[in-house]
Amino acid sequence: MKMKGEKVHKYDAIVIGTGVAGLYQLHLLRKLGLSVKAFEKGTDVGGTWYWNRYPGCRFDSESYTYQYSFSDELLEDWNWSEHFAPQPETLKYMQHVADRFDLRAHIEFSTAITSAKYQAAENKWEVQTDKQTTYSCQFLITALGILSEPYIPNIAGIDNFKGRAWHTSNWPKEKVKTTGKKIGVIGTGATGVQLITELAKDVEELYVFQLKPEYCIPLHNDKIDETTQKEIKKNQDKIFEQCNNSYGSFLHDFKYDKSALEVSKEERNAFYEKLWNERGFALWLGNYSDLLTDEDANHTISEFVRDKIRSQVDDPVIAEKLCPKDHGFGTRRVPCESGYYKAYNQPNVHLIDISETPIDCINELGIKTTAEQYDLDIIVFATGFDGVTGAYNKVNIVGEDGTNLSDEWKEGPETYLGMQTPGFPNLFTVCGPHNGSTFCNIPRCLEQNVEWISDCLSYINNNGFSKIEAELDAAKEWTDYAYEVAAPSLFAKTASWFSGANIPGKKRTFLSWAGGSPKYREKCNDVASTGYKGFKLT
Repeated sequence: MKMKGEKVHKYDAIVIGTGVAGLYQLHLLRKLGLSVKAFEKGTDVGGTWYWNRYPGCRFDSESYTYQYSFSDELLEDWNWSEHFAPQPETLKYMQHVADRFDLRAHIEFSTAITSAKYQAAENKWEVQTDKQTTYSCQFLITALGILSEPYIPNIAGIDNFKGRAWHTSNWPKEKVKTTGKKIGVIGTGATGVQLITELAKDVEELYVFQLKPEYCIPLHNDKIDETTQKEIKKNQDKIFEQCNNSYGSFLHDFKYDKSALEVSKEERNAFYEKLWNERGFALWLGNYSDLLTDEDANHTISEFVRDKIRSQVDDPVIAEKLCPKDHGFGTRRVPCESGYYKAYNQPNVHLIDISETPIDCINELGIKTTAEQYDLDIIVFATGFDGVTGAYNKVNIVGEDGTNLSDEWKEGPETYLGMQTPGFPNLFTVCGPHNGSTFCNIPRCLEQNVEWISDCLSYINNNGFSKIEAELDAAKEWTDYAYEVAAPSLFAKTASWFSGANIPGKKRTFLSWAGGSPKYREKCNDVASTGYKGFKLT
């Protein structure tokens, strides 16, 4: 709470975070004529592209599908150098957006929000920062990101290591010398795959500590030549339209007219081979649709990818350790790779299967498993994130009846459209639980979120309202529907960050939206067109 006599800075709206969603939200709220302030705990804009600066970090959705679509001028004056741009280029793009639309003047950097408490008498949110400053706003919009709260496992002796250690999302800003170093990487998810591939090129020894392998597919990245650049510019509207009409808002979409089990093995494998040689997520999201709902169908693609893994790794024992057996292809986040499997053919890259020989502790010299001591210069935790809800544990958000939002969500969140939670008036959660952005080519769905929220605020102001809150029945109905939609999918049956299964003690409940982008967008449009049915406006 604010101290007596302390100055309170008042705004119509406050935005937390300046990643893809936060920047665009700030831009649209300014266009509405609202007084608005954004807060960013980092020293610059960019969100995930600011924090994740580890070697090898890049897009795995095509660059020209990841960019903003709201400005023709912005589309015209930015050219991507590669089909899947690296992190430094993406960060420059985000910085360019902030500069082009004069957004920096409305952002307070190096400032974290520590609490936000709804004041019912004033219909305002009282917001406090880690600099002990207090702000007040009518509308509070959180753009915290679904993968922004890093998770590091509680390993005995973790603080005893005398070398350098960090999570991938806290990779140092200054250049890290890796040449000639002995480095241990814990984790082989999407981030680990990118990092391991890059580190393998110049480290003295690379020790990869793997708990569970993933199915990785080739990225097939290339430079964008001048002819292709012109084609992209010419067809940019069609590219966005194609994305918006696909299940995950990617260029790829499922083949709905056939089952993987209806065709011969020869036809099926020929189709898989074709997709294997296409860019990005083609094999995952451009495949037969029943691969993610039918276990027998999924077995066919899982075995296809396992065979591809075996064909790239010389040592058959290592190859088998890299083949997932505990889940089917595509039921967890699929990493894209550019030499990951072949890295294990190098004499300086070592795979340690910690499902067989678990990590016993971290000591002064490095990592000790139940079988061996590994002396290291650097330890990198590529151990993922507390997805979807994790970032909210760092902000004490208190609603109308004094309930903390994280506590409200602890046993399984109930939201309406993933945008609002009952009991928290005028609080909008961009990419909240069961929001369409939680399983999506992020910018495509975040633009939809941000535009929907902005239109909603415009409706409120133009129709004499000052308060909007999700109704209990609407939130329960939406949450039940999200579970119902997910239930037939293999996503819901697989342990992953989609359900919080990667975080010890976190209640396992499916947190994402498995119904596809078009269906989510249609529902949001229906709600808006009926005067925001399911919300109480006063």
